[in-house]
Amino acid sequence: MATPVFLTIDTEFAWRHHAAGLDAEEIYERSLEPAGVGLSYQLAQLERHDLKACFFVDPMPALAYGLAPIARIVEAVLKAGQDVQLHCHPSWIGARAGDGGAGFGRFNLHEYSLAEQTNLLAGAVDLLVAAGAPHPVAFRAGSYAANDDTLAALAALGFLYDSSHNGAQPGGIGLSPNAIAPVERAVVEVPVTVIKDGPGTLRTFQVCALSKGESDSALDHAARNGHAAVTIVSHSFELANRAGTGANRVHVRRFEGLCETLAARREVLPTCHFADQPRLALGQADAPLGPDTMRTRWRQAEQLWSNWVAERAA
Repeated sequence: MATPVFLTIDTEFAWRHHAAGLDAEEIYERSLEPAGVGLSYQLAQLERHDLKACFFVDPMPALAYGLAPIARIVEAVLKAGQDVQLHCHPSWIGARAGDGGAGFGRFNLHEYSLAEQTNLLAGAVDLLVAAGAPHPVAFRAGSYAANDDTLAALAALGFLYDSSHNGAQPGGIGLSPNAIAPVERAVVEVPVTVIKDGPGTLRTFQVCALSKGESDSALDHAARNGHAAVTIVSHSFELANRAGTGANRVHVRRFEGLCETLAARREVLPTCHFADQPRLALGQADAPLGPDTMRTRWRQAEQLWSNWVAERAA
């Protein structure tokens, strides 16, 4: 049986560029199209390899910068035939263009009550739909900061899926850090895939976090063991340095390699859209890939290069 793969890209204005006082167009460029390896590049790679991806789009910056930038994102993703779903960083509540980050809401969604979350998420849905997106059926909290109240709020708003549980960065959803299989929790929780990095240590299946060898091994592990799903994370700005001024070639090579692997293995690891409402096996006892010293050492060497060379690219 094939294991569905959710290749997810959190697509958002980076708060750090807003806090630096950059104008809307510069924030857009550094967050969405940095150094030629942002949204347009990602969409082109997906088209080249005939892959499906879910873009979790955060509409909350519209509170400070208007709907036009969000509509620009949504239009590009939908025109490319990809999936738009809801992402939310509530820090944008209270933000104002040009305020240098002085105004902000509580940063973590789980800091809000159930009623507050329900109202906040209803407003975020309205913004996303006003920007041209279909009504979303899936959600991911910014910084994975969801809790069980979030899932209840999503269910009340008609969502079918959440993908906020990440055992490497545990939040408030009542699941084990090792939980990687979809499970019914008011909505269907589709956890982010993690691998074991050592005793008691987990690492997110994310482009900036795993080497190609680790990514390929995690995919092989899922296919070989009949996992119910694999959920991979990236960001619109992740293939560039943090300043958004130069490409991070380590991350670019990883993304390209991931696309090549998924294209080559599409029969057993087909990529999916949440909008297609795929039927998922629920409650399986899927376990993360175990640790491997050689894989870890190679990734650590790559990370050193990424942090000390690629991050400093102009």
